[in-house]
Amino acid sequence: MSMPTSGRSIDDVMADLAAKRDHDVRWEDGRTFGMVYDGGPGVKEVAERAAAMYLHENALNTMAFPSLREIQSDVVGWTAELLHGPEGTAGFLTSGGTESILCGVKAARERARKERGVGQPNMVLASSAHAAFHKAAHLFGIETRVAPVRPDWTADVDAMTQLVDDNTVLVVGSAPQYPQGVIDDIPAIAALATSVRASCHVDACMGGFFLPFAERLGRDVAPWDFRVDGVTTISADVHKLGYAPKGVSVILHRTKELRKYQTFVFDDWLGGFYASPNLQGSRSGLPMAAAWAVMQHLGIDGYVGLAQSVLANADAMRAGIAEIDGLHVLGDGGFQLIAMANDPESDVEIDVFALADALVKRRWYHDRQTPPDSLHSTVSNTNDGVIEEYLADLRLAVGEVGTSRAANRSTTYATLE
Repeated sequence: MSMPTSGRSIDDVMADLAAKRDHDVRWEDGRTFGMVYDGGPGVKEVAERAAAMYLHENALNTMAFPSLREIQSDVVGWTAELLHGPEGTAGFLTSGGTESILCGVKAARERARKERGVGQPNMVLASSAHAAFHKAAHLFGIETRVAPVRPDWTADVDAMTQLVDDNTVLVVGSAPQYPQGVIDDIPAIAALATSVRASCHVDACMGGFFLPFAERLGRDVAPWDFRVDGVTTISADVHKLGYAPKGVSVILHRTKELRKYQTFVFDDWLGGFYASPNLQGSRSGLPMAAAWAVMQHLGIDGYVGLAQSVLANADAMRAGIAEIDGLHVLGDGGFQLIAMANDPESDVEIDVFALADALVKRRWYHDRQTPPDSLHSTVSNTNDGVIEEYLADLRLAVGEVGTSRAANRSTTYATLE
C-alpha cells in the first residue's frame, strides 16, 4: 500500500483503520489474558477525555508545559506513597516497564561507577527476571549473571550469593515475577545487594498497582516494597493493573540523591543545555495525563474494589484448572498471574500448545511460555464475567486435543517482522 498522493476523507481513513482490527484479539470481550487492561466504563471515559486534552503536549520540556511537570510529580508521589517510600523518594514517568527497568539498571551502573569506581559492571538476577534486564545489560555494557529458581519458582538467593562480587552493580528481585506469578524473597535479595554495596531493583511492573490493594484485602503478601531495607529502586506499571492506557510506568528511587544517576545531562551543544530523565527525548503528554486522571478517578477505594474482583476471578480460574485431570498451575502465587501446564503427576498427557490452538479457535488468547511449556494468563478486570465461560471452553478444548501435539512450538513474545 503506497502513501496516497492526494489526501483521503476522514471517514474513509477511519473505516480502513477499523477494518485492520478485524483479526486483533478481542480484549474488549475479556477473551485476552493480558496486554490490555480495562478498568470499566468510567475509567475508559476519564482516560479518553484526558487523552484528547493532552493529545499534542510534549514532556520533553516541562518548562513549556508546567502542567506535565505537575502531573509527573503527582503520579510519582502517589505511587511512592502506595509503595511506602520514605520521605524524599523520587522518580520519573516512563513509557512502560521495559523503559523503567532500563532506567533502573542505568542508574545502578552510574552509581557504582561514581561511588565505587566500578569499570566492569555485572548484575545478578534469576532466570525468572524479565527479559528487559538482559536488554539493559546489552545496551549498557553490563555482564549478566543468572541464577536458577527454586522448585517454588522463586529466585534461588543462595545461588545468587555465589555470583556477586566487588563489580556487582545491581541485584534484581521481582514482585511478582511474570512467568509463574510468585514473589521473590526480596528481603534476602536486598540484604545480598547491601552486602556488596550494590543497588537493589524490585521489578513490580506487574505488582506495583495490585499487591498494595491485595494486601488491604487481607491477602498474604510477602515483604517487597520500600519497607524492605536495601531496596533502592522499584518499577511499577500504571498501564497494567493501574488501568491507565499504554504507555506509562513509574521508576522510583529511594532518595532524590539516587535518582540523579538516572538523568543524562549534556551542556556542550549549540542548542543549549540538554537534560533527559529517561531514554526518550520527546515524551507524549497523553499517557501521563491519562494515568493522572485514572488514578484520581479510581482512588484507593476504586483500586481495592477492582483488586477484589480480580482476586475472585483468578481464584476461580485456578480452582477450575485444578479440577481438570492433566492440568495444573505452576507455583502458588495466589495473585493475578496464572501459568497453566501439563501436570507431571497425572497419567493424562496434554500438550498445552495444542490446547492453546484449540482455545484460539474459540477466540481465547494466551501467551505461550517455555520452559516448561505453559500458557500464561494475567487476570484483570477485563476478564470479569467471563471466567465460567472460559472454564467451560477449556474443558471442551482439553477433550478436543486429546493426546495430539501442536506443530507450532513458538513462544514468541515480540514485535518481529
